[in-house]
Amino acid sequence: MKFFFTFFWTFLLVQMATYVVSSMSGSPFNYVIGSIVAVAVTLLLFIISSIIPNEEVQH
Repeated sequence: MKFFFTFFWTFLLVQMATYVVSSMSGSPFNYVIGSIVAVAVTLLLFIISSIIPNEEVQH
C-alpha cells in the first residue's frame, strides 16, 4: 500500500505543479508530460529511500 499511496500523492502533486508552471509560462497544460515526470519522481523517491540507511547512529 505504501507504494500505491506514494505514487498517488506524487502523481497529484506533480500534475498540480505542471499545471501551475504551464499556466505561468503561458503554454498549454500537457497531461502526458506531467504523468511521465510523476513516474520518474516516484521511482527516484523509491531509489533514494532504499539507499538511505535505517540504522541508528552510534557515537
